[in-house]
Amino acid sequence: MKLMTPFLLFPAMAAVAAPPPTQARMRPPVNTPREAKAIAEHRTGGIAVSARRIPLNGATGGWEVDVHMPGETRGWRCIVDNDTHMVHTRTRIPNPRAPKSRR
Repeated sequence: MKLMTPFLLFPAMAAVAAPPPTQARMRPPVNTPREAKAIAEHRTGGIAVSARRIPLNGATGGWEVDVHMPGETRGWRCIVDNDTHMVHTRTRIPNPRAPKSRR
């Protein structure tokens, strides 16, 4: 019985030492246009010009962000999901005008 005791305790110790849930599940939803623009800028490497709230996936919402690409003829229109903080789609659009200033 003494030989089996460590083997019986090992699964219990492994359950306690399980990694925490992923960071994406613990983040609050994207609430401001500034957050949505930052996510779109990070994913595309451009400058976010505008962001507007859109219905997405029924109950959850999202943001439609237009991104200016300096030095290119076409920009991006990104759909950012509120819950997952991910860019769902990126569509090429005529390059929107660059913002006059960066705050």
